[in-house]
Amino acid sequence: MKKINAIIILCWMLLPIAIMAQRKKDTLALHTDSAQQIYIQQQANQLKQIELERQADSLKKINLILALQNFSATNTQQKQALQQQLDVLKQKDSLRVAVQKQKIDSLKKIMHGYVVAPFGDTLFTVYTSLGSFSAADRANAINNRIQALADNYNFAVDSLSIVDNESTVDIVFHDLVLMSITENDALWENMGKLQLANSYWLKIKTAIQNYRQETSWQNILKQIILALIVIVVLIFVVHYVIKLFVKIETNIASTHHARIQGVKIKNYELLSVEQEINLIKSALRIIKWIIIFIAIYLAFPLVFGIFPWTKTIATKLLSYFVDPLKRILLGIWDYLPNLITIIVILFVFRLVLKGIRYLKNEIEKGALSIPGFYADWANPSYQIVRILLFAFLLIVIFPYLPGSNSPVFRGVSVFLGVLFTFGSSGSLSNIIAGLVLTYMRSFKLGDRTRIADVTGDVIEKTLLVTRIRTIKNEIISIPNATILNSHTINYSSDAPERGLIVHTTITIGYDTPWRQVHALLIKAALATTYVEKNPEPFVLQTSLNDFYVSYQINAYTKQPNKQAELYSLLHANIQDTFNEAGVEIMSAHYTNLRDGNQTTIPSDYLPDNYTAPGFKVNTEKMNPDNAKNKS
Repeated sequence: MKKINAIIILCWMLLPIAIMAQRKKDTLALHTDSAQQIYIQQQANQLKQIELERQADSLKKINLILALQNFSATNTQQKQALQQQLDVLKQKDSLRVAVQKQKIDSLKKIMHGYVVAPFGDTLFTVYTSLGSFSAADRANAINNRIQALADNYNFAVDSLSIVDNESTVDIVFHDLVLMSITENDALWENMGKLQLANSYWLKIKTAIQNYRQETSWQNILKQIILALIVIVVLIFVVHYVIKLFVKIETNIASTHHARIQGVKIKNYELLSVEQEINLIKSALRIIKWIIIFIAIYLAFPLVFGIFPWTKTIATKLLSYFVDPLKRILLGIWDYLPNLITIIVILFVFRLVLKGIRYLKNEIEKGALSIPGFYADWANPSYQIVRILLFAFLLIVIFPYLPGSNSPVFRGVSVFLGVLFTFGSSGSLSNIIAGLVLTYMRSFKLGDRTRIADVTGDVIEKTLLVTRIRTIKNEIISIPNATILNSHTINYSSDAPERGLIVHTTITIGYDTPWRQVHALLIKAALATTYVEKNPEPFVLQTSLNDFYVSYQINAYTKQPNKQAELYSLLHANIQDTFNEAGVEIMSAHYTNLRDGNQTTIPSDYLPDNYTAPGFKVNTEKMNPDNAKNKS
């Protein structure tokens, strides 16, 4: 869990980098869309300008043709001049047509027109504007006129005709112009104006005929019967769905002891039998109402689709249900390349991670030795590399994740990244300190250490804190940054091989021979549990004080975690040993009245016939008047 937390923190810190890269990509796409719209508008304006020039030249051509017809056969020179002008206009017109086709072909790849669908089905698409009417206005107006004609009972299909004018070909009903077809419209469809007009005329006539046939009273009666059948079928479906789910719930309730045992994870009961039954029943109710809702919802498009007046409503209702499913399926289909990319990246990442884990295991076992790299560094180094690989993996696959370019996703990700960045500065310092301590090899799990003023056994090392259990079973958590900024004493690092020296100091008066004190202290140490016999304990006289000598007993042990018990046993053995030898452990200050001439050197160093000298008194110095009298 702690490793996962560390991975999450590092990943959220690196996530803004990936988001910034994605944002740059989205900004570039936005600029591309804007440039595309500007390009479409420019091309449309140029097409409009070319069309106006063609119309102006068409008038000139008509005038030139009329002028040629009025000239007599004798005016050959003037007729040739007019014919040359007419040829130039025709050449210019053919060049303009070529330019128009080129521009239209480029626009077809990026531009979508406006459909004409008065009865739900698309008849044709309008791409160009006409005069002050945009393409959308033209399509809307044509839709309304066709619908009005279809609802007009005085309308006869044969009265719909085509009129060829100078610049347009019109589809008209008496004096009403349904639509005008320009040269640009024809170029968009790669047809002539008259050919395109005939195609539109046929489609409009067929659509009106079909609409009128569908709205006859015989068909309406059939449609009502079909609608009633759909409603009856819906009622039966809902009834049997409810009945089916009631039966399923009854079976579950009657046989739950045999089939349902609850949900358990090892020894923890996640769900009891009753809770699992209630959960299954709730899920069944939700599924039941979802099925009923879908059945009712799908019945509406069926009913509305039967009648021609409500086909558009049916189409909309069905699109509300089908379009999301279509988008989901298309999204899944479109996402497949990204999903395959992610799977390949994960596969490569897994192989790399397996290779690094293999090296880690080999170094830990000692099969692979790298100079200057200790075996206990293998696992922490592996965890560090693993975290970095996870962070790198997140950055690599982030652009391929679904919704990664969503503004909401980016906003939440940036917020969390900033939150972790600014809110975890203390945690980061502890994490870095934890990594440094790992490679400093100051201590390991189970070592008896002293960190600052805390002494105990290391029971846990994490990226954030180190936990120590004291000899009083107190669990103390020390931040890694604190450990890095203070000194650490490790009692266990050399104890298994060289032994840890435990020591204590006592003070004995000068009247006790030091060799006896040394022997007694060594004897007491050797009698103490956990003290090694080899090397043998030794004594150091650390100071010669005014009233006593300080003796320090030093003993080796390979059980540093038993120091508290060892010191207690050693002190008890010192007391017993000295008491048995009749040596008083006394270091208090005291006043002793004695013969000042007696030497303080122990008797072992004095000759057998040694006698303390008597007092010498100089009376002259004591009484100067007596000295004068004597002289």
